[in-house]
Amino acid sequence: MEKTEYNTEEIILKSAITIFHKKGMAGARMQEIADEAGINKAMLHYYFRSKQLLFEAVFKKAFMQLAPQIHQVLNSQDSLFDKIENFAGKYISFVMENRFLPTFIIQELNNNPEFTNQFFSQAEFPKPTHFLLQIEEEIQKGTIRNVNPKQVLIDMFSLSVFPFVGAPLLQKITNSNEEEYNNLLIERKTHIASMLINSIKK
Repeated sequence: MEKTEYNTEEIILKSAITIFHKKGMAGARMQEIADEAGINKAMLHYYFRSKQLLFEAVFKKAFMQLAPQIHQVLNSQDSLFDKIENFAGKYISFVMENRFLPTFIIQELNNNPEFTNQFFSQAEFPKPTHFLLQIEEEIQKGTIRNVNPKQVLIDMFSLSVFPFVGAPLLQKITNSNEEEYNNLLIERKTHIASMLINSIKK
């Protein structure tokens, strides 16, 4: 692929992220994405024949950026508590730049199981084996309570994901404007870690 083609494709993907974030998958139009990218619709279709294919490309790109970061955090030589802090910080920072991603995963799981099953069967997921064993070791040492390691892993993901998936509801409940809610999300980087650590620490 020539450099100019690569640049055009990157511009399209970035423009698609912008429109998908504003309109969602259902509300986004290919013409809007083409306009955002500064190209005509015919050129957009040259690179991506349909909105679904473009959305899948955006999803794959974003997932492949996130997965290695999470894998690195879970399998580093850091202490357990440092890993929990690093996970919350990296995940929330990443999703704040790709807010469509958690909602898209849930939508695709429900609406396009064929694609998600195929993708997930091929994708390299973060492997939490070392992290789960580390929790077991800390339990044996007596530094943390006797907890189910998988529950800790689920807590880390769910507490980080839901504020994005449920953003419209939570923003309404907390009576927060967009700037205030963004500040709450940033604050959650330390809030989640502190809450989880305190919940398992003896």
